[in-house]
Amino acid sequence: MAKLKLATVWLGGCSGCHMSFLDLDEWLFELAHQVDLVYSPFMDAKQYPQEVDVALVEGAIANTDHWEMIHQVRDCTQYLIAFGDCAVTGNVTALRNLLGTAEGVLERSYINLADLVPQIPAEEAIVPPLLDWVKPVHTVVPVDLYLPGCPPSPSRIKFVLEALLQGKRPQLEGRDQIKFG
Repeated sequence: MAKLKLATVWLGGCSGCHMSFLDLDEWLFELAHQVDLVYSPFMDAKQYPQEVDVALVEGAIANTDHWEMIHQVRDCTQYLIAFGDCAVTGNVTALRNLLGTAEGVLERSYINLADLVPQIPAEEAIVPPLLDWVKPVHTVVPVDLYLPGCPPSPSRIKFVLEALLQGKRPQLEGRDQIKFG
């Protein structure tokens, strides 16, 4: 039987969801026997592959690189999971929406609050252009499962992955499985 092709993606977030994934500790050895990790910040993959079975997507869509990446992930992935509260709701990443458009955020950060030389970075290809509004994943592409938590607990992540490895759709129910924060 072919191994499940698993990807993890890090967009606009703090990487706490990926740290929680690593907190699966010894179970990661069992998982490694059942999946091929085909894309992740844990590895040196430069291109998102075709025909991914499951992707855990951490973070909100905050810039043009995230926008392009989430469309590529959706196009190449059978089962996309919004992984953590930033992916599910925008959460902390979306707090910048309170400052208005991307231009307002940049002016506040680099001009109004500057200590020494007030200027907005203008060098191309260093920082991807910000989107005017940070968006949760489901507002940009369809999502198959929402895995809330800031970050989701390792037991919740394991519950979801075990169900998928058994060919089942995870059923998140009750406070322990659907709690935010």
